[in-house]
Amino acid sequence: MGMMLQESLRAPATRIVDPICRGLIRIGVRANLVTAIGAFFTILAALLTFPNGHFLLGTLLIMFFVLFDLLDGTIARLSPQGSSTWGALLDSTLDRLSDAVILASVLWYFTKIDDPLVGLLIFVLVAGFLISYIKAKSEALGIECNGGLAERAERLIIIIASTGLTGLGVSFAMAIGLWVLALASLITIGQRLVIVHRGCK
Repeated sequence: MGMMLQESLRAPATRIVDPICRGLIRIGVRANLVTAIGAFFTILAALLTFPNGHFLLGTLLIMFFVLFDLLDGTIARLSPQGSSTWGALLDSTLDRLSDAVILASVLWYFTKIDDPLVGLLIFVLVAGFLISYIKAKSEALGIECNGGLAERAERLIIIIASTGLTGLGVSFAMAIGLWVLALASLITIGQRLVIVHRGCK
């Protein structure tokens, strides 16, 4: 599903993003700087809004800063220096950190109001780390582990849609979104374990 989503969005996104990135390259902007700026402000937006219940504002800010994730890879691809191992590690690390802080900020708010969704949020947070860990560990063992029902893009879309609808006053949006995310994450963990198991043979 993740690959299908990425493929369907790639062509129109490329037409918009490529000229922007070429302009940034001309003025000396590097991919790693864009990665760090996007992650910093995504984390800052989440921490300053979600724990205080400002879900709509937080969602809008995060949606804007997540766009930096489209820019850094393209800058690396188009720049004379090309991509680097350090850049790939930095991007992946900051992506996971940003995702964790977004969920932790939502968890902070629901903990303050003693909401029953706290347990589900903790499960979703741990499941997200497991999905990433399985992929990283399998690749360290020389086994390619791509795919699954809910890769990072899908999980981020679900949680951002949930926070945005909650901010618009849809009271049940967070509960539905978290249950969908929990189920999708659990399925993805199973799928990736199967992929690695088959790769071990």
